[in-house]
Amino acid sequence: MHQAKQVFLTIRKHIHEILEIKFQRKRGLSFIVNIALSVLIFLNTVAIILNTVPSIGNQFRMFFLDFELFSVSIFSIEYILRVWSSVEKTEYKHPFWGRIKFIFSPWGIIDFLAIFPFYFSFFRTDLGFVKILRLLRIFRLFRVSRYFHALRVIQNVLRDKKEELLLSVSFIIFLLLISSSLAFYIEQEAQPEAFSSIPASLWWGVNAMTTVGYGDMHPITPLGKVLGGLMAILGVSIFALPTGILASGFAEQIRGKRRGNEKVHCPICEHDFYLAERHKHKHKPKS
Repeated sequence: MHQAKQVFLTIRKHIHEILEIKFQRKRGLSFIVNIALSVLIFLNTVAIILNTVPSIGNQFRMFFLDFELFSVSIFSIEYILRVWSSVEKTEYKHPFWGRIKFIFSPWGIIDFLAIFPFYFSFFRTDLGFVKILRLLRIFRLFRVSRYFHALRVIQNVLRDKKEELLLSVSFIIFLLLISSSLAFYIEQEAQPEAFSSIPASLWWGVNAMTTVGYGDMHPITPLGKVLGGLMAILGVSIFALPTGILASGFAEQIRGKRRGNEKVHCPICEHDFYLAERHKHKHKPKS
């Protein structure tokens, strides 16, 4: 009994190691499986795009259905295995609550939404609702970020700079509300249909701050024009805040990676090791 349990745990750990993305080791079964999954996600992306072309979608309808059935089967098996083996990670080590935590984690939700529309469409006959539900298939595209370093860098930047980005976005929203409210009170008498309410004026505020200016809403009073010009000038500088934050985040990530690839000399054992692997370095006897 103990031996069977040990084999069970070994298999679970092995599956977890296979599904984990470790592209620094570009060999082995884990690398092959993750490459195959990334190719399947890419082909799903192409299929979703081509299926929206009427001539192609109608002609190859059965092919797209069979391919989706095949893809959802693979993704479903992968999802079940990920939930089952998630307890191998420290943060999900509890046999029940750990798996629940993984299911409701960002990656768990994305994996679930990638297969959910296919199964749920069997229980709904409302064609319009099914069409809307199929939009969730686009979540399969987010899964590809697991397998590409560039997309993982973007995730790291957003995670590291989330507080600064949240602060800048909050400031933008605050300024948008103030400018839209002022525009409503200034322009409401002159243009009661265009600036009918503060929520309706928000559309003008977005256009003014982003300097897009579609022309469907614009101030006609002198004070309104002054406000519009001021918001256009402020919008250029304010929307540069998130850009600067992201740029500095990317620079930090790139510098960190370069430092990680640098070799340093250990003064104790006089051996060289990579900075990124300093936590693995053990003092070796001098030769």
